[in-house]
Amino acid sequence: MTETKDFLHSYLKENREALIWKLDGLSERDARLPRTATGNNLLGLIKHCLNVEAGYFGATFGREFPGHAELLPLSIYDEDPQADWYARADETKDGLLSLYERVSAFADATIEELPLDAPGRVPWWQPGRQEVTLHRIIVHVTADVARHAGHADILREQLDQATGLTAGSDSLPGGVDWPAYVTKLTNLADRF
Repeated sequence: MTETKDFLHSYLKENREALIWKLDGLSERDARLPRTATGNNLLGLIKHCLNVEAGYFGATFGREFPGHAELLPLSIYDEDPQADWYARADETKDGLLSLYERVSAFADATIEELPLDAPGRVPWWQPGRQEVTLHRIIVHVTADVARHAGHADILREQLDQATGLTAGSDSLPGGVDWPAYVTKLTNLADRF
């Protein structure tokens, strides 16, 4: 079981790191600037994911993040359903990244200390679906963080063409004339 847990945990860590590095070198404005019609922004993805990890690896297992006052209370969503998707004026990129680092350590400790079959209860899920195990929550949170790391990939590429899973590794084949490639795909799409 330990090998399985370590394997699952490694995927969460890799996806978390991929998401976080997408803010490397960005100004406060660039990190916050909405880049889609629904307001998605890189710093909002960080804020969302840190709140997700704190909740699922905290309250679900009867644990409380030591800096819980820095997190959003569940009641905030009644007045602002998008509260965890943007940084307020009193929050900074460095502050939220630091908070995510501490939340990550807390989430990692929960994973390391509990067995995969440890029971938990997700209070914000529908009755009848609230009972879970650590295994299920690791998979659930990893999928969520991976989804948002993918969003971050696209948002960052739109900003300055930075791509890849890690800094210094763009994960793209070499020797491609990207403008010509995009033109080729545009011409194909225009045929329909």
